[in-house]
Amino acid sequence: MTEPRRDSRWWGWGDPDVPTELGEAAERMLGERGISTGADASPPEIDRVEIPEAVPVDERVLSAAGAENVFTGNEDRIRHANGQNYLDLLELREGRLQHAPDAVIVADSGPRIAAILEACASAGVAVVPFGGGSSVVGGVTPLKGDHESVISLDLAGLRGIEVDDRSLTAKLGAGLRGPEAEALLAERGFTLGHYPQSFEYATIGGFAATRSAGQSSSGYGRFDSLVSSIRLITPEGELSTLSTPHTSIGPALREVVVGSEGILGVIPDVDVRIRPLPAARRYEAWIVEDFEAGCEIVRGLAQADRLPTIIRVSDDSETEVNLAMALPSGTAGSLFRRYLKLRGREGGALVITGYEGSPAAVHRSRSDVAREIRRGGGVYLGQAAGKGWEKGRFHGPYLREALLERGVLVETLETAQQWSGHRNLYETVRAALKSELAANGMEGIVMCHLSHAYRDGASLYFTVISTQGPDGGAANWPKVKRAACAAIQSAGGTLSHHHATGRDHAPWIEGEIGTSGIEALAALKERFDPSGIMNPGKLLDASRAGSDPPSR
Repeated sequence: MTEPRRDSRWWGWGDPDVPTELGEAAERMLGERGISTGADASPPEIDRVEIPEAVPVDERVLSAAGAENVFTGNEDRIRHANGQNYLDLLELREGRLQHAPDAVIVADSGPRIAAILEACASAGVAVVPFGGGSSVVGGVTPLKGDHESVISLDLAGLRGIEVDDRSLTAKLGAGLRGPEAEALLAERGFTLGHYPQSFEYATIGGFAATRSAGQSSSGYGRFDSLVSSIRLITPEGELSTLSTPHTSIGPALREVVVGSEGILGVIPDVDVRIRPLPAARRYEAWIVEDFEAGCEIVRGLAQADRLPTIIRVSDDSETEVNLAMALPSGTAGSLFRRYLKLRGREGGALVITGYEGSPAAVHRSRSDVAREIRRGGGVYLGQAAGKGWEKGRFHGPYLREALLERGVLVETLETAQQWSGHRNLYETVRAALKSELAANGMEGIVMCHLSHAYRDGASLYFTVISTQGPDGGAANWPKVKRAACAAIQSAGGTLSHHHATGRDHAPWIEGEIGTSGIEALAALKERFDPSGIMNPGKLLDASRAGSDPPSR
């Protein structure tokens, strides 16, 4: 028997034993911008959290699952009630949940999943596939749709691994967390190389279901490019693709599954492309004149096919916040301030580069990239700052917890655009965020970075840190998010480069994929899930209903 995982904060992100601290420099910087950190928004005790009363789940479903795999205790229901976006975390901290699964069922095999889905379809029970619960777009909210009850189908029991070291592929169970998959591969001398910021808790199945992209995607590729073949278990049967490097037989059905977000069925395992563990790693930091200069350097590298494994460019605001919160008194901070003094400037943009591979490959790539950064006016800050970034690369969500603990609103959104429209997208979204914050009486910081680059364009990842405003964060953030989505679409950007659609973006996707695209998705949904039990309200359902983004 595999039980649901209970090793993270039930009210937010991460290991409860890891402290969440801001530090004096961060508090001072926020205070100077009118963002108070004096509130106490600590969560209640878990036994005081108010959740909807559970509806008894149909006996056919319980029988298919096996009694030992069914969990109906309040802690498990609470842990499967929300993801990790701002509204999710605010609900948890306030101790009043709008939605909760009526039961949590842990799946331990493909046949078990098939039996559960068949029973749920027959009984009219909604199913929400659950991996790490790290969605920031409402992807795991347990909505019932038109059904009487809803289960959270936890994939924690699917943690197998099979390695084909001749083909350099591996079959990974959907329930493996990022660190678990990497540890199992490392024992055999390999790596997947997929490191999103959610790496510590997100799962292989979630990476596939959301078309994830990792911090090292310039070197290893986005997750969809790492998928060799995939399976999907649906209420109407199983779809699987051939394990082959390429096929020209019809449209790529693999792409129907990757990014399907649980609305068609459940992904039990994924065949992925792996690589030998890198013999050498090197991380560095640079400072350039401004965000535009940094983006131009990245464009040049991408179009010359010289991108390093990792490259990130922070705009002036994010650079300032990073230095205040992470590097205020170290070498990078002093060099940054010296750079500003020598140039007579008030700001600059931080660039992080990372290289992985053989020592010779790392040396060649580093030489090429360093030359181009210096040509673009960059100043070298050294390896210490780069290693500092590497050490804290997954610490962002913990910092968010520290801010939420003090009543500060923190949220992110991301997009992407071709290079010809990249600068306009950045300016349009940034202006929309600032304007909407002001309109709702919110004092805040809007910052951005580029972290995924291609020959034809790049991503933009925005972070908002602000006061909640007079009406409170639960009322105000949906207005800010709507303004941002409208700005993204007006500037020709995608609603999401790697966070997926979920519940939050569903009302907007017709503007991106068109009416025919919606109809095509609806046809797939009807074929694989005619009773509509799979993850109601996500990706497709809300858009067809024409609803607004979720609010409370």
